[in-house]
Amino acid sequence: MRRRTPEERYKDLIRTQRRTLEDFLEQEIDWANSLLMLYRCKKQEIPDDEYRVCAFFLNKEFVRKPGSLALLYGTFMSCQDELPKVTKENAFDVLAYRYRVYAQALRTGGFDG
Repeated sequence: MRRRTPEERYKDLIRTQRRTLEDFLEQEIDWANSLLMLYRCKKQEIPDDEYRVCAFFLNKEFVRKPGSLALLYGTFMSCQDELPKVTKENAFDVLAYRYRVYAQALRTGGFDG
């Protein structure tokens, strides 16, 4: 059995990370659409921060801002640890809060603007 070279291991690692980010992106695009729909159903106006992050995902702004998607993925992972378990009663609030945290992370990381 042949050992993999450092270059092959690096390419495998990059492929795995890229797949993880693509899955995260697909999930967040769905959640952005859901958040917009939930605000419409509640007949409330969406706050600017949350709308900005929804537009960030839906307009594919992450393509023009390298590193922003990885920053948001890291923020998502830390939110998963900190936020309470999602139930039917608190799902909207948790999603809205997560998008506010994303907006703060984009602003802090210099990707807002």
